[in-house]
Amino acid sequence: GPLAFFPQWKLKHYDVIVGVLSARHNHELRSVIRNTWFKHLKEHPTLSQRVLVKFIIGAHGCTVPVEDREDPYSCKLLNISNPVLNQEIEAFSLPEDVPSVLSEDRIVSVNFRVLYPIVITSLGVFYEADGVGFQRNITVKLYQAEHEEALFSARFSPPSCGVQVNRLWYKPVEQFILPESFEGTIVWESQDLQGLLSRNLHKVMVNDGGGVFRVITAGEGSLPHELTEGVEGIAGGFIYTVQEGDALLKSLHTRPERFTSHIKNLEKEDALLKEESSTYDDIVFVDVIDTYRNVPAKLLNFYRW
Repeated sequence: GPLAFFPQWKLKHYDVIVGVLSARHNHELRSVIRNTWFKHLKEHPTLSQRVLVKFIIGAHGCTVPVEDREDPYSCKLLNISNPVLNQEIEAFSLPEDVPSVLSEDRIVSVNFRVLYPIVITSLGVFYEADGVGFQRNITVKLYQAEHEEALFSARFSPPSCGVQVNRLWYKPVEQFILPESFEGTIVWESQDLQGLLSRNLHKVMVNDGGGVFRVITAGEGSLPHELTEGVEGIAGGFIYTVQEGDALLKSLHTRPERFTSHIKNLEKEDALLKEESSTYDDIVFVDVIDTYRNVPAKLLNFYRW
């Protein structure tokens, strides 16, 4: 059965309660503590009456294998399906029925997270030429989150406007592999007095290649990067390719086996924890999935205990 939360400890007054945050699988580290300072504490005639020590452990293990998570610190499934391989992909596009109206914003930026390695080959801007050619001066820069120097950039001007694809103009950039968990910001900046042709994130079509990157919006609970410029929105796009396609297909193919094996291991871990708890009577199971990101929640739940 599930691990019981908050067993009925003997009601007794202690001057100090020490909570030791511990991951479910760290049996050996808990053993070291029990055999060193914790042992000394329990054997001390006075301290043993005044100080109580408990290990704080999440009652639930993450049901997603580490290899299949968006990042090793959370329990979110890396939800890639039908990845687009061996071809260039346009990340953003404007729906046909969206009119091209200039905004008042001269600086617009969007944050994104890479979930599987990609290479960006070109940066682009939205612009309607209307038969008169490209008449603007706009720079597009890609930053790694919290870095002041741009990784690469493209400058668009009437004599050097790149290639037009639908309602976007693209210029090639220096190519880097952006690894899994890379967090970046694309900034579009008008060098003219006019604003940019930009849209909020919900008015733009996103082609994430089957789930290899994700746009991060301000409302997602993550703090805005200190160096983020301008207003949140999209004023262009980028072209990218997915890397290591064969490895990705193999990983997706073997995923069901990993899940089956992982669930069995979780059941074993539950049994071991139950046994450990009944043997030592020094564990508080809190109603939290035991991941690194949930450490603050583990602590808050312990205070409730």
